[in-house]
Amino acid sequence: MSDYIDSYYRQTATPHTPYPVLAQSESADVCVVGAGLAGLTAALTLARAGRSVVLLDAERIAWGASGRNGGVVSPGYATSFDLISRRVGEDHAKQLYRLSIEGVDIVRENIRALGIDGAQPVSGTLRMSRFENSQAMRNYVAWMGKTFNYHLRFLARDEARELAVTDKYFNAVHNPQAFHFHPLNYALGLAREFTRLGGRLYEASPAASIERDGAGRRVRTPGGTVQARDVLIACGGYTGKLVPRLRRSYLPILTYMVVTQEAPELIASAIRTTSSIGDSRRASDYYRLVDGGRRVLWGGMITTRQAEPARLGKLLEHRMLDTYPQLAGIRIERAWSGKMAYARHLMPQIGKLEDGLWYCTSFGGHGMNTTSIGGTVIAEGILDASDRFRLYTPFGLAWNGGMLGTAAVQLTYWKYQINDFLQERLARRQVRAGG
Repeated sequence: MSDYIDSYYRQTATPHTPYPVLAQSESADVCVVGAGLAGLTAALTLARAGRSVVLLDAERIAWGASGRNGGVVSPGYATSFDLISRRVGEDHAKQLYRLSIEGVDIVRENIRALGIDGAQPVSGTLRMSRFENSQAMRNYVAWMGKTFNYHLRFLARDEARELAVTDKYFNAVHNPQAFHFHPLNYALGLAREFTRLGGRLYEASPAASIERDGAGRRVRTPGGTVQARDVLIACGGYTGKLVPRLRRSYLPILTYMVVTQEAPELIASAIRTTSSIGDSRRASDYYRLVDGGRRVLWGGMITTRQAEPARLGKLLEHRMLDTYPQLAGIRIERAWSGKMAYARHLMPQIGKLEDGLWYCTSFGGHGMNTTSIGGTVIAEGILDASDRFRLYTPFGLAWNGGMLGTAAVQLTYWKYQINDFLQERLARRQVRAGG
């Protein structure tokens, strides 16, 4: 199995010419730091509006979590609607949820309009429940339809198990409007359009410092500088010490993924749907078929420190076989990790630190739609075209808790795993008791 850098997505990326390293002084209306999906979306939105933009990345396009994730594009956030509502009120929470739906539409429309064939979108997601909660799931489907005119479908146990051949699942909710895709190829497609519009993109050009320079700012890299009126930080879990206030506000969390060997007939004995699947556990797994059903891409697990992907890959393999014992013998070909940024409130951090210095980060756990809407609304703010980014203001730059905060995240995850185990065991006892 491969190392941290060598992901399935990188191996199957659309061939492209690397972008140059910044080796001179540039000037622009806006300098965007971080060429993940949030930075790319913001940069493209600004370029479409006629602004001159320089986009910098310390590594390569979507090198971090943007190009290593599960590839599922669906509405919502890493935290629940109820928790959002408790913090900001129901009406405000509904506005935020509608933005999350818009984020899905942005990705879909970009794929269509830009002809990003390599993104390979596949419609449908399934949320599978590992315990009996049929009434709660039916209520959720009804609430989504009534509140957002967003239509889902409830699947009872027999129908759910026709699609996922395992006794682990009790019911499911199908979302036909969500989809899954190749996130790195999508990012590369955004980059092509950005540069076609005149945007300047530099890889292997880390921002070393940001200094005031008259009415604007100067961003220094090892090989050059960018002078801009506005600077947007969109580095996610790789922000480091560039802006200390941002560094103290998020927790870098790693997640892990594996992809199997080609085994289409064996895989079809277990997974009989092209929809992506995520389960109801707090410490959940998520997976989907790739390469036309010839492989399974499976993700899950989190750590607060970099662990050897191959070792975590073995744990994911165990979780896969626990769900689908019939896949015993299938070989894991590749394992990798990606670093996400999480805020303690589990919501994106989007806003303005001070005049000319903006941030758009912390999309961990639900990033494919939220990076897209986040990049869009922060660009609108820079353009003074809307103040929609202010809807995220209540979820500000809360202190991450330092080392204690990091330890708390890991302990919380382990607690989730224990609770998931106990909840599933209780569910199975109830099934046996009911005959």
